[in-house]
Amino acid sequence: MTAIHDFQGTILSDTASVLGEGPTYDPDTDTVWWFNILGKELHELHLATGKKQVHELPMMASVLARIDAGRQLIATEEGLFLRDVATGELTFYAAIEADKPENRSNDGRTHISGSLWIGTMGKRAEMQAGAIYHVAGGKVTKIFDQISIPNSICFSPDGTMGYFTDTRVSQLMRVMVDPLTGLPTGEPIVLVDSMEDPGGIDGSVCDADGYIWNARWGSGFVDRYSPDGLRIERYRVPAAQPSCPAFVGKDADRLAVTTAWEGLDEDARSTQPQAGALLELGPVVKGVFDPPYKI
Repeated sequence: MTAIHDFQGTILSDTASVLGEGPTYDPDTDTVWWFNILGKELHELHLATGKKQVHELPMMASVLARIDAGRQLIATEEGLFLRDVATGELTFYAAIEADKPENRSNDGRTHISGSLWIGTMGKRAEMQAGAIYHVAGGKVTKIFDQISIPNSICFSPDGTMGYFTDTRVSQLMRVMVDPLTGLPTGEPIVLVDSMEDPGGIDGSVCDADGYIWNARWGSGFVDRYSPDGLRIERYRVPAAQPSCPAFVGKDADRLAVTTAWEGLDEDARSTQPQAGALLELGPVVKGVFDPPYKI
């Protein structure tokens, strides 16, 4: 039976994002990074001091990966760009769906091989308009197609399993992965079928024991699944639209969660003033950091 926990976490940042997404943590600088996709913003929070910065972007972006102390890789509606941490300058790196200006990037994550999986979707969430790509050394390879809203991209700690979903379908998929390259080595299978549950499977991370932490959009929960697909815990959050978790803190023992107020009317927003905030879930976790992307 699934254990349900009330929210006992905190608000890490009360800056309300229309569509908060793509959180990640840099342990070298103790910094959480995340996006307000629709607001074209990159948010930066230093955990120890609480110092917060918002960086305006010239386009919608959704995923950030560390490269080294001075550079980051970000996924945007116009492709992949290198970002200079000190100046914010963007340099074009690789094209993704340059022939589809109606699409944008969405969920993504780095693999222990140093490669990146990045999903795309229609800017109006058109049916099956998106895909998931593998990026390594600047080479972009399509690995899954006909996806409406790609999410839940994450990997087992040893890099042998990959996970993803189409939130519109709300089935969490599992696929075998080459730990040396990050490329799939088999066909995806359904690990979790939650089509009948309220809300939809959104962003996920996989902890050090292989358990999957999932933000369930539209339900106000973060769920924890066992490696064999059993939902064992649910954590309430004070926002109906949690979008993606990330392990944060020097020991990766805290879980941050982005949220959104996209699509909520004034009445709905008045009942959940934390919608769009960056939350900390509360429980102590056994997380792992997202690996750097290898140029």
